[in-house]
Amino acid sequence: MDNILLTAASSTSTGSLIFLVAYIAIFGLGIYFLMIRPQKKQQQKLQATLNSIEVGDSVLTTSGFYGVVLDVEDDMVIVEFGNNKNCRIPMKKTAISEVEKANA
Repeated sequence: MDNILLTAASSTSTGSLIFLVAYIAIFGLGIYFLMIRPQKKQQQKLQATLNSIEVGDSVLTTSGFYGVVLDVEDDMVIVEFGNNKNCRIPMKKTAISEVEKANA
């Protein structure tokens, strides 16, 4: 008689454990598809845009300045800000948030 009660109690705890694991898995997948995956896609798109920067492109920096690209190196660009020809600043490509192509 005690053996039957032990079996019923262990199957109930096993069922609730499976339910808990399934609930956590669904929650984890939801977090992945709603938060992590879109951010990775956005980062990949920005990286592709930064790799395609050419001379003459208009850029917006992360600090909010608009400028025109004068020279492109591996991870650096020289950007001219405003109409003043003396305002040329070398900066990292990662400091650029948007790129508008010159021929578009």
